Amino acid sequence: MASFTTPHTVDARPQIVARLAEQIRRGGQPLGEVDEGLLVSSGARELDALLPRGGFVRGSFVEWIPARPGAGATLLALKVAQAACGHEGYLAVIDGERNFFPPAAAALGLSLARLLLVRPTKAADALWAADQVFRCRGIAAALAWPGSLDHRALRRWQLAVEESRVLGLLVRPRDVLTEPSWAEARLLVEPLPTTDDQRRWRIEVVHAR
Repeated sequence: MASFTTPHTVDARPQIVARLAEQIRRGGQPLGEVDEGLLVSSGARELDALLPRGGFVRGSFVEWIPARPGAGATLLALKVAQAACGHEGYLAVIDGERNFFPPAAAALGLSLARLLLVRPTKAADALWAADQVFRCRGIAAALAWPGSLDHRALRRWQLAVEESRVLGLLVRPRDVLTEPSWAEARLLVEPLPTTDDQRRWRIEVVHAR
């Protein structure tokens, strides 16, 4: 099973400087406190250290952007989904392209009994399904692969997860980096060479609110 690791050369200083600059812009006030129960670890302490609140926040979106096809962004998103679901939470997967392989999720430790797999046949149905999933308080995490979207749809989803406390995990193509984001964090994922049986990645925090 692949492990979620990042290089030990990750430098947190640029993120710390950016965080201080944001506090100064806000008048010196620190970022709002978040209940510890709402925080979800990325699974890598180096990445958690780069995130403004030390992890991902339930009730927000995380955008995973692969630097190239097959970079492993979906795998990393599933690892975070596993942490968000724990032993009792439900994961919803909106799989319009029918590329999701449930046995791979089971191999990571996710329970198929608590997996809701939605496979819409039309783009409009996929948007509608996402709206419903992101508003559902019974869902711990939701995974989807939206491409370019109207910013109003993303804003609607952001408001939905803020209310439901769903952790939204979006794997999106690299060309969306030129578009505005409503995500709590936008991460660029690049695989690194490995010399053992563990996969490794370099993860760049492109945007963090």
